[in-house]
Amino acid sequence: MIAAALAFCGGTLGALGALWLLPAEARSNDRSPRTLRALAALGSGAAARRGTPRDLQRRIPAAGRPGGLGPREVMAAKLASAVVGGLSGALVGAAAPGRLGVLIAVAAPAAGFLAPDLWLARRAAERARAVRRALPAMLDLLRVSVEAGVSLPSALADVGARATGPLATEWRAVGGEVEPGVPLEEALAAMTERLPQPEVRALCAALERARRHGAPLGRTLAGQARDTRVALRRHVQEEAAKAGPKIQLVVALLLVPSVLLMVAAALTAALVGGGGLPAL
Repeated sequence: MIAAALAFCGGTLGALGALWLLPAEARSNDRSPRTLRALAALGSGAAARRGTPRDLQRRIPAAGRPGGLGPREVMAAKLASAVVGGLSGALVGAAAPGRLGVLIAVAAPAAGFLAPDLWLARRAAERARAVRRALPAMLDLLRVSVEAGVSLPSALADVGARATGPLATEWRAVGGEVEPGVPLEEALAAMTERLPQPEVRALCAALERARRHGAPLGRTLAGQARDTRVALRRHVQEEAAKAGPKIQLVVALLLVPSVLLMVAAALTAALVGGGGLPAL
């Protein structure tokens, strides 16, 4: 049992380390909202009694509202995930030796409760990266449309219809909201809640200043495109500088301990089986 517990811990750490090092495109899949919905069905009663924290109403739109999930569903999934993690931790902790079993039993429910939050945070970060990459080119297209005489809401909808990604989706949504009579500033303010990146906020603020003071939109959009390219280049350089230490941290905290635990599991199985240490 001890060897099985050590092998389970080693395999879990190794899988987490490999998953963490995968590119964002390979990590994301369409089954995650289904998993959260299944967990939400298990914990819906408890979530209804506890209510939902207010910050979930901000983080879910920033993550793109995956699968149409709402705050109550995510909270239910958190509670159900904590219960599943607690049961799994109790089973594994019972087989683990000494204090390791207590640590697993205590940490598993907390990890399960925080897992949906981590998933939402990674989704929001992926959306932010996609928006940051697409914004300069889409601003150039928007400037061309505005300078050709197209109104700003129509230009946002047209450019969004010709592109893909979260930014294009939000621009199409702004155009669709303005068409039936929603003021443009309200539609842009709603977009900044769904895309809370500094570049998007700066763009909406610049558009509002240009509308208020009558400045040429083409010049404003050209300046925003230039600024976003500078910000994108600086962000890419910062991410490249952080990549090395992040990889070293994952290797040191997850991959190396997983290998050591697997070796310890093999040695424990050999010792408990009465065969002594395996021959080298």
